[in-house]
Amino acid sequence: MTRRYLLPILSVWLLSLAPVFAGAEGHDHLPPHAEEIFNLFGLPITNSMLMVWLVAGGIILFAQAATKKLSLIPVGLQNFAEWLVESLYNFLEGILGKHLVKRTFWFFATIFVLILFINWSGLMPGVGTVGWELSGPGVDPHDKFRPFFRGGNADLNMTAAMAFTFAILWFYWAISENGLKGFLAHIFAPKGKFKGIMAAFMLLVFLFVGVLEIVSILFRPVALSFRLYGNIFAGENILENMMFVVGDKTWLAWLPPMPFYFLELLVGLIQALVFMLLTSVFLKLICDHGDHHDEEHDH
Repeated sequence: MTRRYLLPILSVWLLSLAPVFAGAEGHDHLPPHAEEIFNLFGLPITNSMLMVWLVAGGIILFAQAATKKLSLIPVGLQNFAEWLVESLYNFLEGILGKHLVKRTFWFFATIFVLILFINWSGLMPGVGTVGWELSGPGVDPHDKFRPFFRGGNADLNMTAAMAFTFAILWFYWAISENGLKGFLAHIFAPKGKFKGIMAAFMLLVFLFVGVLEIVSILFRPVALSFRLYGNIFAGENILENMMFVVGDKTWLAWLPPMPFYFLELLVGLIQALVFMLLTSVFLKLICDHGDHHDEEHDH
């Protein structure tokens, strides 16, 4: 093993012993909400907000470093960045088509990368275990520890913000692609040609189906929010509870959660992929004009 890898491995090992050095009793359970760590001009800053800002800053710095000195034959960070962007673009093009992917790639690629690295950053040693102990008469005896960092997607505010941002963009893209009349027709108009009494009957049927579709559309951001939040929050709960198997005060507290870290790495990737897939499919369904739509735009 070279010296190059010795410092990172040592750092990870030391951080894994954070519960010992913190000297705090921790939570009896992981609270379902993010906790305030300080107040900035009246705005409460939570540990999950701080985590998201750090991850977003890291992604921005990576993008700046990867594109600082562009070359025709990419190497290093540029090579990895181009591979990631090209892979995501080709994947989304297979779902959305050539026209839609050009308009929306910026959002779907960003949301995938952001969710993925927020999920993985929540697994870093020290997240949820490094902080300070609260004291005073009003402190809950079962919740005396305030961690500096918390997994960003283990906060419902974060997942809801992403889901409702997509909902607004979905309406914009759907109406701009179909027109208002086409958008409403896509939801309420009968699919097919009918005559006489059957036409009136099918009009009522599709009107009812359209109402159900509107309800489904309105609930999509809620479902997206809770799906991502629930999976990440459950994973963090498992890791925290496993840490107490041998007691959080011993130097072996890091050992029981280790197998679950590898599982949560996979879950973090899958959840980022599922969020991107669901949102892109929702958009494709409302903007689907048949097989020749992309050919017309190319022409």
